Amino acid sequence: MSHSWLIRGLHIIVPIVLLLAAIGLRVNEPRWFLQLQLTVFDSFNRIKPRPYQKESGVRIIDIDDESLERYGQWPWPRTRVADLLLRLNEMGVATTVFDIVFAEPDRTSPQTVVELWSELPEFDDLRARVREMPDHDTVLAEVVAGIGNVVTGFVLTSGRAPRVPVSRGNFAMAGDDASQFVQVHEGAVANLTEIAEAAAGNGNFNMVPEGDGLIRRVPLVMGFLDRARGAVTLYPAIALEALRVVQGASTMIIKSSGASGELAFGEKTGITSIKVGQIVVPTDANGRFWIRYTGHQRDRYIPAWKIFEGSVDPSLVQDHIVLVGASAAGLLDLRATPLDAVVPGVEVHAEIIEQILQQDFIRRPDWAVGAEIIYMLIIGLALIALLPRIGALACALAGTVVVAGALGFSWYAYDVQRLLFDPVYPSVAVLGVYLSSSLINFMRTEAEKRQVRGAFSQYLSPALVEQLAQHPDRLQLGGETREMTFLFCDVRGFTAISEMYKANPQGLTLLINRFLTPLTDAILAREGTIDKYMGDCIMAFWNAPLDVSSHADHACESAMAMFEELEQLNKERQGEAEADGETFLPLKIGIGINTGECVVGNMGSKQRFDYSVLGDSVNLAARLEGQSKTYGVGTVVGPETAVQVNDRFATLELDLIAVKGKQEAVQIFALLGNATYAASREFGTLREKHDQMISAYRSQDWKHAESMLQECRSCTGGMLDELYLLYAERIAEFSAEPPGAEWDGVYIATSK
Repeated sequence: MSHSWLIRGLHIIVPIVLLLAAIGLRVNEPRWFLQLQLTVFDSFNRIKPRPYQKESGVRIIDIDDESLERYGQWPWPRTRVADLLLRLNEMGVATTVFDIVFAEPDRTSPQTVVELWSELPEFDDLRARVREMPDHDTVLAEVVAGIGNVVTGFVLTSGRAPRVPVSRGNFAMAGDDASQFVQVHEGAVANLTEIAEAAAGNGNFNMVPEGDGLIRRVPLVMGFLDRARGAVTLYPAIALEALRVVQGASTMIIKSSGASGELAFGEKTGITSIKVGQIVVPTDANGRFWIRYTGHQRDRYIPAWKIFEGSVDPSLVQDHIVLVGASAAGLLDLRATPLDAVVPGVEVHAEIIEQILQQDFIRRPDWAVGAEIIYMLIIGLALIALLPRIGALACALAGTVVVAGALGFSWYAYDVQRLLFDPVYPSVAVLGVYLSSSLINFMRTEAEKRQVRGAFSQYLSPALVEQLAQHPDRLQLGGETREMTFLFCDVRGFTAISEMYKANPQGLTLLINRFLTPLTDAILAREGTIDKYMGDCIMAFWNAPLDVSSHADHACESAMAMFEELEQLNKERQGEAEADGETFLPLKIGIGINTGECVVGNMGSKQRFDYSVLGDSVNLAARLEGQSKTYGVGTVVGPETAVQVNDRFATLELDLIAVKGKQEAVQIFALLGNATYAASREFGTLREKHDQMISAYRSQDWKHAESMLQECRSCTGGMLDELYLLYAERIAEFSAEPPGAEWDGVYIATSK
């Protein structure tokens, strides 16, 4: 009685515990769960990135490797930077933004260089004249001030600041003091004062990655603690400062909790938005901006050397916000984003400016956490009340509907409303309720299903394993006679590939696993059963232990899919080999397929047995695989297979052959394509001419056979060159020495 009560009680206790655990995780938000949440948001951005618009109004002047090669290593003389500014100004840029810090005096300035000269008296006059030449930093500062639309940048750091960054724009507060919500630093790497004071704007270009190193949110405002004054000064991000300068605004307004229109219920919940000029930019509570990336776009970039050489159409930068930054690998300004493993940091700033100008904002509302918890609670309690009254299938359906609803709503919110809601937590709650509700049925049936799954999961497709688990009575142990289709696949030239790995046997093992996995998937996806692996060889069959209709068709489909998978694998390996500067040897396979009766069942001893097959049809399939190399085709099929698939696949008779170990001759065929190719005029013409060639060959009409052979070659585009070369050699040999009237056209194979 107590045991029965406990089992019934589990339907309530377990789902409630799991639901409360899911809610507890949501409230406490551990780091690993937060990372999972961010990964979901990354997926949204990857599925639907922000569309890139060439006329976005933003360009990057790129200090790339070629610019450094043409104009010398970085840093360039400040006079060259000034020249770049003047050229951009002449082209009509709206604002020039430096993603570069001019923190140290120019080492190429005349006053610096002259100190390195010899102290010989004869140089005194020359030194005096050089000292009177303009300082490079002063030249740059004068150009920056004269242009009037330049924005410089700096970095806030954790150390002490040798130089306090110059503040150009002002902040006004609406609501709670924003300095308590933003990141605050005590150090800075700032520009030379005369350059910073000459600029129209000065912003930080700090980018704080998440725990996995990806840049998803960038703070639009940060604080600098001046211990001498005991006060925090707020500085805008360089993207925000660029937008202020281009609009001619002087003040930016930070809206926080407590401001008019903000419901915080007396709590200091943080920043909600920043207004710059006429643009309102939503942020999270810490003033961070969610970036919706377009991904790396080469159209954003203009190499700096092209500006110097005057080979750029001015319309590309006219009235644009232009960022000057570096993509050269040696300058190490590289970042990782959800869409790009490596991207220049300046492009992240460009994406932010583009996104703000396009008003394409994504937000994580401050009420999102509460909404997700309420959703979990309502759905979880509803499932706990309803699911004990329905079966396992209904449980799965209800769980799928709820999870799909959470995913669908989250995607809709992102795609249409640009809001970020997490579908993971609700899904965890629903999954927990579903699993607990089906626990009792699982306990009742698991022992029986475990036995079936354990016996067949290593060599049956998942679909067949599940059928046997649901209907174990359909499995006949001991052996039965069935018509089946068999497939053998082997690697061609594997010895040469093995020699490449003689010093790295582990590498060879990894290659074999990498090769076998996709080919096995191709078989299992078409209801095939893997009998065994023999090194680089695969043996598979269809129509056992469960019935598989059209099993010959499934085998042929698998063969064609295996060649497609192999082609993709070879492309990947070739790219890897070229990147590593290694020799590439492609993997090539041959396949043999045959249909016929055999005995299938558990075979072996009392100590160990395998589910396998015995019969002449199996042996013929293995021999046909070996003949694929002889005839120069990918797949050779036996006579019964060819008959069964004739209307749905393109097959071509290869020969009448007695394979090694057999006296009886059989017709063998090449599998060349699917139903589309089989119905094509091209294949129909080839098949007609090929059949005429085979007929003339067996009738010993050598001249006609040779004539038709040439016509066949003209129809294939080289696809069957090895086959027709083989027949050309035979025809030439028989023309010289006819085989005689008793010859029946059978080729006796001497090799496997």
